[in-house]
Amino acid sequence: MLHRAAYAALGIDWDYTAIDCGVDGLAGVLAERTDWAGFSCTMPLKRVALDTADEIDALAAAVGAANTLLPRTGGGWVAHNTDVHGVVEAVRRDGSTPESATVVGAGGTAQAAVVALARVGLRSCTVLVRDPARTKELRDTAQRAGVDVRVEPLAVDADQLAAELVISTLPRDAVDPLTAFSWRAGQTVLDVVYDPWPTLLAQRAAACGATVRSGALMLLHQAAAQVELMTGRTAPVESMRSALRAARPGCGV
Repeated sequence: MLHRAAYAALGIDWDYTAIDCGVDGLAGVLAERTDWAGFSCTMPLKRVALDTADEIDALAAAVGAANTLLPRTGGGWVAHNTDVHGVVEAVRRDGSTPESATVVGAGGTAQAAVVALARVGLRSCTVLVRDPARTKELRDTAQRAGVDVRVEPLAVDADQLAAELVISTLPRDAVDPLTAFSWRAGQTVLDVVYDPWPTLLAQRAAACGATVRSGALMLLHQAAAQVELMTGRTAPVESMRSALRAARPGCGV
């Protein structure tokens, strides 16, 4: 819907559709559609997209995950990452830099969040995960981005949840237990889940006085960056925002 709204506003006769593709099927999908203008890659494809691509943009290489594939001159695909832009736009609404930040989760979106934190001026953060042993990719991302990461087990009473900025990258069911945390005014909580909205986490944090940001904001801005990569034109962000609001009233954009 976001991409189609952008194409309509730009007067481009393009379509955008969903393809159900697992990790093992990505190479085959790309081989069959060499004339397409680009692909968006959601989980679990964000890391394998780097292995499948023929060229990797510097930002995607820094993150260690890609959410966008563009055709390369002469054949093949270039991997890009627009999730970083999406996170930056979602958390930096007032132009200020948080003094402390905690990322919940360690997947491809969490990797993008760590790089986004570096871009807004932070040089350290905490990452809370269910399995600290499965964080090598995220630690590598943090090292490339120049961010000092402290990895801790995820718990509903973790002191690190009191950070000025908390970014949850977990699926809705996995993050629901965090509703028990005593959120407070002065915190900003970005929950990358956007449907349904508000999530239980967002409702609880807002009720405690925290500022809540919807994952729909990240979705909007990462899609806008994809549109610019694919079309070579400035994305009509407000047209895309209006389409999102019409399709999902109250989604937080």
